[in-house]
Amino acid sequence: MPTILIKLGWRFYFFANKGNEPIHIHCKNAEKQCKFWLFPEEVEIELVNHYHMNNKVLKEVKKVIYENLDYFESEWKKYHD
Repeated sequence: MPTILIKLGWRFYFFANKGNEPIHIHCKNAEKQCKFWLFPEEVEIELVNHYHMNNKVLKEVKKVIYENLDYFESEWKKYHD
């Protein structure tokens, strides 16, 4: 479960073996957590699930993900290849 980035108190990470899921990132800050699928070619992300988060917090996390989308993709491919 490598941590890829820590920013604004959020830990961004993925698990080593998640089957056939698309590239994705888990995000955690205390009791708040969520997971997004990443589609770098379309510059899109999709919320998969979230816990203890409101829209303001989700917006904050999405901003960090979009700012680091290429980096997350690069780290995912480096780790899984």
